[in-house]
Parts: sequence; structure tokens; C-alpha cells
Amino acid sequence: MMGVLNHLSTLLLLSLLPPALSHVVEKFSDVKDCEKFFLEGTTPNLPGILVGGTVQDQNRYKPICQFYKDRYRFATLHDTTNRIPVFSAYTFTGKVVGRPSQSWMIEPQLEDLKKQPDMKVDNKAVTHQAVDTDYENNNKHLDRGHLFPCSHALDDAAKRSTFTLTNAVPQNEKFNRGSWKTMECRVRKYLVENCKDNNNKIKAYVVTGAVPSKSNTLKNRVNIPDLMWTAYCCYNNNLKQWVAQAHWSKNVQDTNKKTLTPETLGALEGELKNSYKVDGFQVFPKNCPRTVILSVLEDETGRNLEGVEEVEPGKKRGREGSGEGSGEGSNKMARTSGELKECDDEDGCDCDCDEK
Repeated sequence: MMGVLNHLSTLLLLSLLPPALSHVVEKFSDVKDCEKFFLEGTTPNLPGILVGGTVQDQNRYKPICQFYKDRYRFATLHDTTNRIPVFSAYTFTGKVVGRPSQSWMIEPQLEDLKKQPDMKVDNKAVTHQAVDTDYENNNKHLDRGHLFPCSHALDDAAKRSTFTLTNAVPQNEKFNRGSWKTMECRVRKYLVENCKDNNNKIKAYVVTGAVPSKSNTLKNRVNIPDLMWTAYCCYNNNLKQWVAQAHWSKNVQDTNKKTLTPETLGALEGELKNSYKVDGFQVFPKNCPRTVILSVLEDETGRNLEGVEEVEPGKKRGREGSGEGSGEGSNKMARTSGELKECDDEDGCDCDCDEK
């Protein structure tokens, strides 16, 4: 009888919590609607962390099928030791402009409810994830940086679902509000115009992650990552092939006019190898190209062309900060395409959706 009462009290407590995202699982494949956030249902291969869809240290890393209101919205692999996500994965199918008035949420299933009956988002007794008070009044000028960006969400409910601290890392505020924000907006426009399947429907698979630092922390609790990275893979109906693109940058204050140059998926996987000091990283399945990148080229009349540029394996395409490609590589299967605009107010890019 006492066990039944304890179970009922736990359910009652859960019902009183804010609409947190509450499906911690052993494997992402345990939930069919969670698998859809990964291309071909294949999760990233991260040596020592996630291999073949299996978490290597199940006491530390927790797969979360992020559920908000009536459906699954995205997937996150969360590091309970560093109290930050390893990555968040989602499918991009369109967007709406605007930032909702949404408070940040936590994940109650990561905590021991019996020992921590007060699950307020500012409770320091929450041991396996960040809380609001970690970020508030910090003297390091750090934002709650989204991995699944609010600005990439399809509707209002999806936008709100991104405001969970298991989807955020401490990110330098000038970086978050500068080059990273601009990159997210450019990528969003890129996906809308270039990632359309055979039914002319927008669809792209995106994975965004953070490489933790060795010892740099926010208020001695939350790891401040050294590196932020993101990549997408989608089918391009114009080119009749899969295309991929990646970006990454150190989590430091932006320099003036810094631009994050698009890079190949293979170059990103090489960067992750260097950061983690281990080989075998695979963000997407093998049908996503590693050495070519969808790019905007110009013909002799100055018209924009959509094309595929080949880059030497393991090499970066351009110089970070310059906003320019190397100019090397071959233009294959170039086709006319709509102009890819800069991210600015006139473009309606809603660049401020993810700040703070």
C-alpha cells in the first residue's frame, strides 16, 4: 500500500511541474517517433560516448526524446557530469518568425524526485543538469545558448520546446549574438531554399553539439564548452543527390566582422577527432557526402548558381573569419537557384530568437 501511495505522490508531483520535456530513454531507437530525428534512424557515432546507437557510459550520458505538449520535438544526448548536452538532433521542415515568451525548463526524469521534491528550475539541489541560477548574474558574460535553435522551429509549440536547459550550453554572449546567430540564420535560409525532397517538401536533418572543456565551468557546476559545432544533411531535388554542410567555432568572444565559413562534413568529423583525441566520428550515415559541399557560385554574368564544390578530404574549405572560400575545387552540376541573401532585418531572418 505504501508503495502505491509513493507512486501516486510521484505522479502528482510530476503533474504539478511545468511542461518539461520528460522522456529519458536507454536508446533513441526505443521510441519510434524519436528515431525520425536521425537520418535513416542512425544516430551519430561518437567514440567513447555513443557507438552504434548504444550509450557507452549509461550512468553519465542520457538520451532524451524531447516531448513537449502533444508530440516529440527533437532528441538530445545529455551529459549529467558536465550538466550540458553532447548534441541535439532535429529535422528542419520550415520555420515561423518570432520568439515566444517562454520560461526555461528542466528535465525532471534526470533527477531523484524522492530526494528532491522541490523541482523548481532555480533549485541548486538539481544535480544532473543546469538551472537558471547557474546563468543568472554570471560574471563571465555567458548566455544559455540553444543547440536546437528556436529560430529553426516550425511552429510556436516547437519553439517553446527548445527552451529546456538540456538543450542549452554556456555560450559566450557576443559569440551567441554574433557570428553563431548569423550562421544559424543563413543556414535556415539555405535549408528552406535548397533542402527539398522529391515531393518538393522542405526536409533536412540537423545535429548541433558542443565539445566540453577540461575544467572551465560556470559557477563550479556547468561545463563551459570549448567548441560549438553543427551540421546538416538533406536531399536536394534540383541536384538529385544528398548534400551536407558544417560549421564550427571556438566558444570565445567574437572578433569584428567574424564569419563562420561553411565547411564539409568530413572536415567537421576531422575537427571532432582532433578535439576529442580519438578517431571514428560519424555525424551522419555514409550517404551524406564528406568531401563536397553545396555552395553558391557565380557565372560570368554574376548570376548565382547552386552547385557542388569538391574539397580535399580532411581540409577546411575557407579561412574562418574571412567569410571567403578557398576558391579551389570543382564546380559540378551547377544549376540556377534563388539568391541566398545575407541575414539582416529586411530578410525577415528573426536573428534574435535564440538570444539568452
